[in-house]
Amino acid sequence: MNEPGVQSLVDQETMAARVASGILPEWAVRHFETFTDALTGEHDGTPFPCHFGAQSVRSGEPLYTLVPSMVEKDALIGFRDALLEYLDVYRDRPGQTSFVVFFRPPDREFSEGDYHETLWHLLQFLHVHDPDPWPEDIPTDPDDPHWEFCFGGEPMFPTCRAPFYDERRSRYCPVGLEITFQPRSLFEGITHDTEAGRQARERIQRKMEEYDGVCPHADLGDWGVDTDREWPQYLFREDPEDSPDECPIVVTRDHPKAVPPRETPTPRVADD
Repeated sequence: MNEPGVQSLVDQETMAARVASGILPEWAVRHFETFTDALTGEHDGTPFPCHFGAQSVRSGEPLYTLVPSMVEKDALIGFRDALLEYLDVYRDRPGQTSFVVFFRPPDREFSEGDYHETLWHLLQFLHVHDPDPWPEDIPTDPDDPHWEFCFGGEPMFPTCRAPFYDERRSRYCPVGLEITFQPRSLFEGITHDTEAGRQARERIQRKMEEYDGVCPHADLGDWGVDTDREWPQYLFREDPEDSPDECPIVVTRDHPKAVPPRETPTPRVADD
């Protein structure tokens, strides 16, 4: 961790130092600054609705990586390797250590549909290049209420922010695609089947409505509830005509054998 190179896994202190030093490309600087400003600041006088996420960033708990392409195989293998490294270390770190991934923005203007397609391409790539089998207790059908994305043997919740959100500011990122991965273990004690979890969910939804200025998204739900599905919550749809009706990922317990991760990530230099 904290190795040189754009695609290394770094802690928040190191990321902030690299931003301040001027060694990172401009898109990476903007990603980090807009992310931390959003989670620790206010919108129209209202703080970011997820108290847990905001407090985690204030405490410097997340780990980060930068991905200089959303399509090039070497960049995506580097992304895969950083995620595997994160899964190796996050349990030993204090607090709620999530994994925040900033992607270099595309060279052309992306529609909402482009961002949905890109997200599922990335998750499909991770699945195919996962060195660990899909967990036996997690179904492979995304239409099952107990389905959730898994990688490295860990069920997790990837939350996206993107530029196409005009009103839903809690999901808005002005730079490009941003994904925060949170292993299911980080939600222990605050899931929907606990009183603390129900209270936290109600509090977050009230704050979300104030922050966004619109009602909580219709797809917002809880894992394991019969009427809710996990996958639409990763990247909330704004335009039903420009978003998938069915989950685009194909999950199998017998995916092709993945290439082992690099022992030492190869340093990369990204253009501004």
